[in-house]
Amino acid sequence: MDLVALELFFVGLLGLASLAIAFVSVVVLKNLYRGQR
Repeated sequence: MDLVALELFFVGLLGLASLAIAFVSVVVLKNLYRGQR
């Protein structure tokens, strides 16, 4: 098992997870903002 490939794999997973969290939080904030009007 290549150590660099494993590191890149984990970095990619972290990046995808952070992107998903940011996307969900933006959607929730938009829904909250729209619901208050």
